[in-house]
Amino acid sequence: MQFHPFTLIIQALLSLFLISYITKWLYKKTYGNKKNLPPSPPKLPILGNLHQLGLLPHRNLQSLAKKYGPIMLLHFGNKPTLIVSSADSAREIMKTHDVIFSDRLESSVGKRLLYNCKDVSIAPYGEYWRQLKSICVLQLLSNKRVQSFHYIREEETALLMKRIKREYPTGSIDLSEMLTQFTNDVVCRSAFGKKYSAVENGKKFILLLKELLELLGTISIGDFVPMLSWINRVNGFDARVDKVAREFDEFFEGVIRERMENPKKLHGDNFLDILLHIYQNNSTGVTIDRDSIKAIILDVFAAGTDTTSTLLEWEMTELLRNPTIMKKLQHQVREVVKDKNGIITENDLEKMPYLKAVIKETLRLHAPIPLLPRVARKYVKVMGYDISAGTLVMTNVWAIGRDPASWHEPEKFDPDRFFDSRVDYQGLDFELIPFGAGRRGCPGISFATATNGFLLANLVREFDWALPDDVEDLDMSERPGVAIHRAVPLVAVAKQKKMWNS
Repeated sequence: MQFHPFTLIIQALLSLFLISYITKWLYKKTYGNKKNLPPSPPKLPILGNLHQLGLLPHRNLQSLAKKYGPIMLLHFGNKPTLIVSSADSAREIMKTHDVIFSDRLESSVGKRLLYNCKDVSIAPYGEYWRQLKSICVLQLLSNKRVQSFHYIREEETALLMKRIKREYPTGSIDLSEMLTQFTNDVVCRSAFGKKYSAVENGKKFILLLKELLELLGTISIGDFVPMLSWINRVNGFDARVDKVAREFDEFFEGVIRERMENPKKLHGDNFLDILLHIYQNNSTGVTIDRDSIKAIILDVFAAGTDTTSTLLEWEMTELLRNPTIMKKLQHQVREVVKDKNGIITENDLEKMPYLKAVIKETLRLHAPIPLLPRVARKYVKVMGYDISAGTLVMTNVWAIGRDPASWHEPEKFDPDRFFDSRVDYQGLDFELIPFGAGRRGCPGISFATATNGFLLANLVREFDWALPDDVEDLDMSERPGVAIHRAVPLVAVAKQKKMWNS
């Protein structure tokens, strides 16, 4: 017996329709009357709530949360998305149900730029991810390793101080550019034994890194509405992703080839050489290929540079906007080192509680990465609501830091609030989780804060800072990306404080 192809197609479609109908009927009969979903704003067909997101989604989501509550259900296309905007709901995600919400969203952009999710930041939860995180923490990010890099922080800080002294007589200086190069140099020397900003096309490399982070922070509509994926091809977005991926791959391939061809060349006991040893000897029991190394290198480059430079940028922004707080911080820092000819050591930072308060307050108002995504691995109840497996969860740590339920006068920059509070940013106090918490919390907190605190103390010790004469008030607008930088570079006037000769 023969069937006409058209007849087969009709039969197949009817079968699929029948199966789909029966499946939905059974699901509704079993769960429909019992399902308790979080509050949701109205959505559009196909797009869901995507039309309610702008270039700065953390702000859009905060506005929606004020109307629909600290835990709400949106739909990005057909993807159910839980938005978490309070300390209590964040605790449920990152502590109570940490294992269930331990996966990351696999985006098409992330796969192309991060070597098919072989990096630490978005690799699926499992043995491979655990091994990679263990290697990164043990060999680069542990407290012991971070302390061993103190000489790098000191040398690079001294170089930056000299650069500022060299440039400030000419007028205003671009602090944003300086801070990005500084953090990148510290990261590269610590992880790879050399810095790459000084090599040929060093500035091009920094700009390439900036573009990569902007692309990673862009919502690709094709990930949520596949039928609209053609938009990214037409508007040039896909071409930009492919170009950045190709240029970074060529750069990393050159770095790896150089090390493997010159194994005896001294770079110090650095992270990259340890990675290559693991790659060549399979000494961890988990397979790490060449792409894995590139993905890890990219993680270190991007995360290490971007989050720290962003924090420094906003710290100096807030200090310039609040001269009284700047003077109070300068007084404490200078008092601690007044009998040491102004030389700061990392041990001195422990005697500067106001410095810690300024850092905490900046992290509260300007969390470097405002939205922390996770994915539910199975069905779970969160605060009484039913959350399906595969639901995307976005924790809006930026909104949590400005939540009036947790903070008095939340929009005010007030470091003094932390003198009467034990709240810290280590992932135990969910009112302040700029680095996340739980298994997927940032493993580089010690590295970032050590670099940040040491440089900030030196910047306010060595110089008096002010806005340029033609600037009455700073533009506080933000630039889209994974980390939220200032939209316009931070330009300031520095004058060296002549107090150490007295």
